[in-house]
Amino acid sequence: MEHAAYSVTIEEYADLPEGTYQLYDVRSGVSFSYGTIPGAESCPDIVEKADRGELPHDKKLILFCMHGTLSVEYATALSRLGYEAYSLQGGYEAWLRKHMDHTDRSREVEQSLTKRRRFKENIFHRFTKAIVEFDMISPGDKIAVCISGGKDSMLMAKLFQELKRHDKFPFELVFLVMDPGYSEINRLLIENNARMLGVPITVFETSIFDAVYKIEKSPCYLCARMRRGWLYKKARELGCNKIALGHHYDDVIETILMGMIWGGQVQTMMPKLKSTNYEGMELIRPLYYVREDEIKAWRDYNGLHFIQCACRFTDTCSSCRDDGTSASKRMETKLLIRQLKKTNPHIEANIFNSMHNVNVDTVIAYKKDGVVHHFLDEYNKKNIIED
Repeated sequence: MEHAAYSVTIEEYADLPEGTYQLYDVRSGVSFSYGTIPGAESCPDIVEKADRGELPHDKKLILFCMHGTLSVEYATALSRLGYEAYSLQGGYEAWLRKHMDHTDRSREVEQSLTKRRRFKENIFHRFTKAIVEFDMISPGDKIAVCISGGKDSMLMAKLFQELKRHDKFPFELVFLVMDPGYSEINRLLIENNARMLGVPITVFETSIFDAVYKIEKSPCYLCARMRRGWLYKKARELGCNKIALGHHYDDVIETILMGMIWGGQVQTMMPKLKSTNYEGMELIRPLYYVREDEIKAWRDYNGLHFIQCACRFTDTCSSCRDDGTSASKRMETKLLIRQLKKTNPHIEANIFNSMHNVNVDTVIAYKKDGVVHHFLDEYNKKNIIED
């Protein structure tokens, strides 16, 4: 390896003796949480740490981002500070291509959900609890299990397959993948994971990413709305009466906080909804009680790798920086909750439970079926005086 080149290939990295190097993921902490190279340390502020002398001088420093663009800049900067730093050529994408698993691991992964106690209790049982408690499935349903390619939706697909195997009442499944304009690596990863996990996907294509890429105001919101509309449309074409999305417990609490902070309203992500535009269609969220940390633990236990969001905003090295300018307000809210948890370990459960304990008598106004109800409407009719 030539130090002046500031880069190493995947093969050169693999040949490095253990203990002679330290691997750093310089993408954002959120991107790191979606998946990384085994053994990597999350370090989006690596240049600042280098300035403070907090990095080892006795080891080679191997840096990577998504495609190997930002990490080259950082490796060059670290080298000028006297570190032996290199960028991994091609980044995380190149590593994924090299380590893509083509074997059939479906039974192995399925057994981790039913035989391993942690995942059986914290994932499968909570999955079935939400389905029963919120009456999500009825005999004769045909459900489009919508797979985005991330850990949540792929786990949901495996859970539905396990539920179907019990076959307590008749229902049908279609595993639906919409390609809104994925990059080559992300489309490849989705298809490979589906084959490896034994999920028979039906893929259809749209150009949603192109349509929202230049939208400056709320592109993520518009993208989500458009994707859902296309999913409803395609699901109905396939004879489905329900679509299942992979939103989990943490998505629910983030939505609650986002509504208050960014939208000035109190609302939550409902476990199921009737479509207003597609009569007879319904949306269900069977991962409603499943924690994201448990999903990550399941992913890592099985050594699986999935895409993040893979849109034009999160799939570029420009979004690798963890500097508060994330394209998604959801990511910002996730980081805020993580910060609040440092002083209040019950913050997540409290936010989630708040939507189950709304006291209408202490609300200034609320909306029901599009009609606003103000507390003064009933105030003068009451004779109760609060001490």
